[in-house]
Amino acid sequence: MDVPRHVAIILDGNGRWAKAKGRPRNYGHVQGSKNVETICEEAWKMGIKYLTVYAFSTENWNRPKEEVNAIMTILRDYMKTCLKTAEKNDMKVRVIGDITRLDRDIQDRIVQLEEDSKDHGGLNFTIAINYGSRDEITRAVRKLAGDCKDGVVDPEAISEETISSYLDTHGIPDPDLLIRTSGEMRLSNFLLWQLAYTEFYFTEVPWPDFTKEELERAIRQYNARDRRYGE
Repeated sequence: MDVPRHVAIILDGNGRWAKAKGRPRNYGHVQGSKNVETICEEAWKMGIKYLTVYAFSTENWNRPKEEVNAIMTILRDYMKTCLKTAEKNDMKVRVIGDITRLDRDIQDRIVQLEEDSKDHGGLNFTIAINYGSRDEITRAVRKLAGDCKDGVVDPEAISEETISSYLDTHGIPDPDLLIRTSGEMRLSNFLLWQLAYTEFYFTEVPWPDFTKEELERAIRQYNARDRRYGE
């Protein structure tokens, strides 16, 4: 089986999964964060080199304040867990998105996590936090425009590679396969530039129930497709 080099996942359905079980939405987010660690390990065992997950979008701030606060608490705890997991599994962790809106202690933990894992040689794990692709592109354009104004970049020499180098994902190959859980069939402002030639896989399975077997099913379907570039 041809294993995709880079898999991106939109982690959807935590709240609905919890509600179906008669539990609060926050319970679903807790279980969803635990499943991230499991899938990271399984992805690396399968031969996946890069895994990117959509954890918290720029639009998620519009959720009820109580839910947002609970997610931030879970994020704090997850940063601690991820630091241990990264060390244990030789995993390199990177966070994309505008982290400046996050509380200072979370920003500090992100910086520590990236610094401590930067030389690891295992799975390249990227977490999108306070991420929105339009926001990412807007920030990239502002920086590129500033560099053009300062004479650092020649506007006539700007290429696709130039633009990619200004994105949060610079240095990371574009995803080969995108998975979205819980039945929704939209991108929700995720990696719009990077997904130009990516294969999509949508499943009704909510994220907390997404298992190694579900990941294998997605990869089998990826293998069954006739990938023709430029058409």
